[in-house]
Amino acid sequence: MHRLFASAALAALIASPALAAPEKYVLDASHSQVVFSYNHLGYSTTWGMFSGFDGEIMFDAEKPAGSSVTVSFPVRTMLTGWEARFEHFMSPDFFGAAEDEMVTFTSTAIEVTGENTAKITGDLTLNEVTKPVVLDAVMNQAGEHPMEKKPWAGFSATTTVLRSDFNLGQFAPFVSDEVQIQISIEAMKAE
Repeated sequence: MHRLFASAALAALIASPALAAPEKYVLDASHSQVVFSYNHLGYSTTWGMFSGFDGEIMFDAEKPAGSSVTVSFPVRTMLTGWEARFEHFMSPDFFGAAEDEMVTFTSTAIEVTGENTAKITGDLTLNEVTKPVVLDAVMNQAGEHPMEKKPWAGFSATTTVLRSDFNLGQFAPFVSDEVQIQISIEAMKAE
């Protein structure tokens, strides 16, 4: 679900000139989202979102595969569009999430697959379970931000996870076990 974080590393890779040392980029929390969707009983697709998270990319322009991405956010920042659904997701049926419970993604490998694409492998920790995931990442754009006047990069990524892998498989298969994830991130060069 949080493979999106890895995509930010790809964008930084394309936007940066060759450097001798990795450069730090930080996520723009106001323009970074993780959107998830799942099938509900075959009748509809239900959507939710996480936003406002923290993360950083350490980008090595000389060896992009040696770059790294880390991201984290509280489970309780989930947006569902319906308060009763949010409360159900936070109940023991699903997360049973404490106020400080976090979702984290830490990259373990980056494989550059094209001019602006990469596969980012990493450890996703969700519901106190850690599993490897692979993000299909695309760098959307990199360059000087027109208002901020500093290096900026934008990335997209997708992946699919199984709820049951994270002990969140309640009501499967009626509510799909597969959850599709779409990530959109902006990152700015750190000061």
